[in-house]
Amino acid sequence: MRAGDPTPTGHPPLEERDCPRDPLLLFARWHRAAIDAGLPEPSAMTLATVAEDGGPAARIVLLRDCDARGFVFLTDSASRKGRELARDARAALVFHWPALVRQVRAEGEVAKLDATASAALYSARPRGTRLVLAAWTQSVPVADRATLAALRDRMDAAHPAPAAPERPATWEGYRLAPRLLEFWQGDRSRLHDRVRYRRAGDRDGEWIIDRLAP
Repeated sequence: MRAGDPTPTGHPPLEERDCPRDPLLLFARWHRAAIDAGLPEPSAMTLATVAEDGGPAARIVLLRDCDARGFVFLTDSASRKGRELARDARAALVFHWPALVRQVRAEGEVAKLDATASAALYSARPRGTRLVLAAWTQSVPVADRATLAALRDRMDAAHPAPAAPERPATWEGYRLAPRLLEFWQGDRSRLHDRVRYRRAGDRDGEWIIDRLAP
């Protein structure tokens, strides 16, 4: 295969010279490709935090927005991940789109959004989702599934459709401001592309782009 030829996966090779200076522009392009391809849950991402004992903790959450400032998600600040982020703001994200043979990693620090932005994120959720988000505190132990169903039904009765409960104070928006991003694009010959972006200096510094061996 000659340089510049499409890879066996159908993507053109990911060359550093063709990458935008802002990695979030490249992310937006790849995320849009995943949406346009009709992939299931194209906005699903693994969020890894630092546990209380210093070990790793990871779970899947949904990307709610992405702009030049970073990746936005919504969660309960009283949940385990919310408490972990309150202790240590460092976190990492992973997006994986197997059908496109692509992966994106991001590392940085997470900060809460203001109340107005958090309320907008919460209000954008469907009514059924808002019922369950308001019915209990995420991650707390419960007796059984029937208990959860009863709490949801009680919340539903208290807010007849189409009304929905207001945002609980603990449900807040968060933004991960990346200092490092890595774009991985697979190749059947294992000549995988791995292009890394790193901040130079402070969080507003220029991005340094380099290539990693697969």
